[in-house]
Amino acid sequence: MELAQTLFLPLVLCLLSLLTQQSALLVSAGHHHGHHGHHHHHTHRYLFDWRPTKLFVFGDSYSDTGNNMKSVTKSWKYPYGITFPGKPTGRFSDGRVLTDFLAKFVGVKSPIPYKFRNVGVKHLKYGMNFAYGGTGVFNTLVAAPNMTTQIDFFQQFIKDSVFNAQDLHSSVALITLAGNDYAYYLALNNSSEGFKPFITSVVNQLSVNLKRVYDLGVKKIVVTALQPLGCLPGSTAELSFQKCNGTQNLLVGFHNLLLQQAIAKLNNESKSSFIVLDLYTSFMSVLKNKGDHLGSIKFENPLRPCCVGISSEYDCGSVDDSGAKKYTICDNPKSAFFWDGAHPTQQGWLAVYSALQGTLEELY
Repeated sequence: MELAQTLFLPLVLCLLSLLTQQSALLVSAGHHHGHHGHHHHHTHRYLFDWRPTKLFVFGDSYSDTGNNMKSVTKSWKYPYGITFPGKPTGRFSDGRVLTDFLAKFVGVKSPIPYKFRNVGVKHLKYGMNFAYGGTGVFNTLVAAPNMTTQIDFFQQFIKDSVFNAQDLHSSVALITLAGNDYAYYLALNNSSEGFKPFITSVVNQLSVNLKRVYDLGVKKIVVTALQPLGCLPGSTAELSFQKCNGTQNLLVGFHNLLLQQAIAKLNNESKSSFIVLDLYTSFMSVLKNKGDHLGSIKFENPLRPCCVGISSEYDCGSVDDSGAKKYTICDNPKSAFFWDGAHPTQQGWLAVYSALQGTLEELY
């Protein structure tokens, strides 16, 4: 796909700002107080032969719950976390993110970040979150453990008998890949010439990682498809947040096609242990929702983020040398789908989670 470099610039700028600030999706060790959402999974869970007791999480900012360093990560600064729990916890949102909602569905508390692994064994009962915002399957612009290293951490816990075979047998893994590898590639390469082969190598490595988690003993593994990168505010800002960048979304489609093929192969070799969470379709259904589905969540201008820098040199949470804020926040974060240049609000994630209910049922 010989695409002009300019077509990728918004994506690079969006993800570069995401990476340099380590604006990753960080989910906190916070407990679930008053989650919105669906509870019907409780009614049928016990009809089946197993009940998940732990959630293990690997990936990037769409699943991280506070692993990145506080000193360099915007998600540990105001106004992140203003909706839940009322202060920054490392989540790249105003509140809960995907990990929190999946944990609720599975029926466990959001597992603690790996960073807090020494706070006591009792906190390990719900699993652990190894995800680091800004990372990918390969090394990226963020100096944090990539997915292979995250799985190494997990393997060491198993070796040290922190988690045993029974723990693994009754666990679910969430693995997210939100595009940081592609941002890094575009930052290093001035052309898009080798882009499709690179996408192939990313999906191949992701597939290796998924198989490894399965081989370590995890019974069910949920992996995210790539969200529509062309609809992230970092890409749509130059279009006044009015429409998505279709060229970027074509490349996302190629990634997701390869991922579906890889998962079909893995499921053929295992007992259908892998489930794709289609973030592309769920994001798009929410973004296009006109409010005609009963009970679905509608956003007035879904492409416009709630928290945004006052100019292109600033982003959500930016302050100048004297501490004056250089960003604006919308009146009501619940009215916005996107929180900042790359991440949904808590309400946005709730809408996506609601759209994924049918897929999540496959866990049982």
